[in-house]
Amino acid sequence: MVSTTGEHYGYFELDEGLKPQEKELPVALRESVARIKENCEPALCTVLFMGGAGGSLRAGVTENPVKLTHSVRDALTRVTCGGAPVYVWPGGGITFMADVTRMPQNAFGYVPTPALVAPIEFTLKLADYAALGGYMDQVRPLTTIVAQKEGRQRVAARTDNPWPLESSVKTKKK
Repeated sequence: MVSTTGEHYGYFELDEGLKPQEKELPVALRESVARIKENCEPALCTVLFMGGAGGSLRAGVTENPVKLTHSVRDALTRVTCGGAPVYVWPGGGITFMADVTRMPQNAFGYVPTPALVAPIEFTLKLADYAALGGYMDQVRPLTTIVAQKEGRQRVAARTDNPWPLESSVKTKKK
């Protein structure tokens, strides 16, 4: 008898009265028990967050929200949620799904609307942002943002999340 995790096992033989008697596990069965234990992985509960970038949010990114939607659809703009990669659903608008376990702790907030507030990032080239009708007068170099200390909270990056400023397609050097 072996538990599904391989942590508990017992070997029994029936005596003359057909009652099970515990015996030492034979050598021939030890490998099977070890293999069951080795192949048991810890169970995780996966939580997927599904949300969308509505018109008012998109209007906060660009003067023409539909252009942002098209840019996401055309893969000119990368969408992340708290740094986690997302799956963007097909169809109109920007509806996405993200694995909550890849997001920073306490990434979600709420407002009295009532509404859940999730972090969402749009990353694209500066020229593409200008072409979308982005608010260019609000653009700042990343170095000035990193240098700003006031009002900042440091959150550890997940090493398995892609860095949003790198291309998802690696180019070979010649």
